[in-house]
Amino acid sequence: MSCNWEAFATAESDFAETVEKRFGAFTHHTLATLRKDGSPRTTGLEVRFLNGELWLGMMPNSLKALDLRRDPRFALQANPGPGTEMAGGDVRIAGRAVEVRDPEVVALYTEAVNPPDPNAFHLFRTELTEVVRTYIEDGTYLAVRLWKPGAPSRVTRRT
Repeated sequence: MSCNWEAFATAESDFAETVEKRFGAFTHHTLATLRKDGSPRTTGLEVRFLNGELWLGMMPNSLKALDLRRDPRFALQANPGPGTEMAGGDVRIAGRAVEVRDPEVVALYTEAVNPPDPNAFHLFRTELTEVVRTYIEDGTYLAVRLWKPGAPSRVTRRT
């Protein structure tokens, strides 16, 4: 089961706001894809939250785009920032990336984002299967908030 960003934000508005802020704190994040042989590949990536979707834009024929065309599963981790404090916690999103080639949709994205070469890039929208935030709560607990489609988020805590 999966859903788009808007469905997640509707179901878990405060969690979605926290995740968007965490991703908005820095420009570059880490994307994990699967290579041809099934081994993981991590690369840098910029993401956008627009029109109810989480978008992944990539340079033409980049290895990460080719990976996603072959196997759409991905994991995305927000940039942890400088130092070790990880203000706002660690945020990760997993799901499937669906390439969008509809000229009207691509044009709307291009207008909003102004990519380096508006005529040559790969655009993927995401279907979420999991959103996770790990953070320190009350200076005492390691808290993990997990959401999956079809169920409310839940928090587990460890000391």
